[in-house]
Amino acid sequence: MTPTRRQLAELTGDPAAAGGVRLVTLGDGAERGIRTLEFRTGSGLAFDVLVDRCMDIGAAEHAGRSFGWRSPTGFRHPGLHENADEDGLSWLRSFSGLMVTAGLDHTLFGGEVPADTYRYPPRTSVRHGLHGRAGSLPARLTGYGERWDGDRCVLWAEGEVRQAAIFAENLRLTRRIEADLGGDEIRLTDTVTNAGFEPTPHMFLYHINLGWPLLDEGARFEADIRETLWQTDSVAEQGADHLTLPGPVPGFVEQVYEHALNPDAQGLHRVAVVNDRLGMKVSVEWRAAQFPCFFEWLNLRSGNYAVGLEPSTHHVGGDAAAREDGSMIWLGPQESRTYQTTFRVETL
Repeated sequence: MTPTRRQLAELTGDPAAAGGVRLVTLGDGAERGIRTLEFRTGSGLAFDVLVDRCMDIGAAEHAGRSFGWRSPTGFRHPGLHENADEDGLSWLRSFSGLMVTAGLDHTLFGGEVPADTYRYPPRTSVRHGLHGRAGSLPARLTGYGERWDGDRCVLWAEGEVRQAAIFAENLRLTRRIEADLGGDEIRLTDTVTNAGFEPTPHMFLYHINLGWPLLDEGARFEADIRETLWQTDSVAEQGADHLTLPGPVPGFVEQVYEHALNPDAQGLHRVAVVNDRLGMKVSVEWRAAQFPCFFEWLNLRSGNYAVGLEPSTHHVGGDAAAREDGSMIWLGPQESRTYQTTFRVETL
C-alpha cells in the first residue's frame, strides 16, 4: 500500500526512499553524454527516459525483470547518428529500448517525395530514411519531478523536440510522461504542432519493443484482431507463430504484419504480451481515432530477439502511398495533433 503524503513524511526525511525521478548523464561508450531521467514508482516499475533521444523510453523493468528490449546498439548518442547513411537504413544503428519514436513527417521505409509545398526552388524533393528523424533528436527538457495532488503523487517529465530546417518542415513535439508513485503504468501524452506557416506532412508511429525475459518461448501476443491486412513474404516462408511466440531462431528474417484491430466500447485499442511462466503481462493502450493503424513486428533472430507493437497514423505503404490515396495528414500553420498512450504492467 502506498503511504499518504503525511505518512511518507513521518517515515522518511527524503521521499526518494519511496520513488521519484532523477536526472543523470550516461558516461561511457556510445551512450556517453545522454541525459537520462530515471523513474522509480516504488511498485517495482522502473524505466529510463532518454532526454537526448526524443525523450523516448530506454530500459524498463518491473520487480527486477526487464521488459524493454535491449539491442546490441545500446542507447547511442544522437551526435553519432548518420541520418542519410546506408541508403536510409542507418536508423538501425540507433535502434534500442522500450519505445522509439518514428516521425514527425515520415514513418516506415524511406524514399523520395516532392517538396513543392515549401516553395524553395533548389529543394525539389525530400529524401527520407527509415522511420524519419525524430528518434535521433535531443529534447529541450522543460521540467520534471514529483507533484502531489492530495495523497496522490505523480512522477512526471516534460520536454520539447523540434524538427526543423530553413525552407522545410518546422514541427514541434511536446511530450509529457507520467507515472504514479506506487503505480504500475506509464502515461504518455504527445502533441505535434506545425510551428511554421506552410502545409506540412505529418506521420507518427511508436515502435514499442518488448524483449527477454518477458519475451520468451511460449509468450503470447494478445489483440482483438479483426483482419490481417498485410504481411511480409517471410511469414509464408518461415511460418513462425505470431500469437504464441517461439524462442530465438538463428538467421530469422523479420516477420511484419499490419492488423486491423477492433476498438472497445470506449474507442480504445489494447494489445499485450503475456508470459504465463513469468507471471507477467505488459499491455499498451491508445485511442483508435489517434492511431488507426497497427503493426506487429516479429524479430526472433538470435541476438536481436524482440517483438514490436507499433501504433501508427498510417498504413504500411508509407509516405508516397499516403500522398497518392489522400490519407496523408497535412498540418496547417500552427495546427496540432495530440496522442495519448498508456503502458501497463500486470502481475498474473
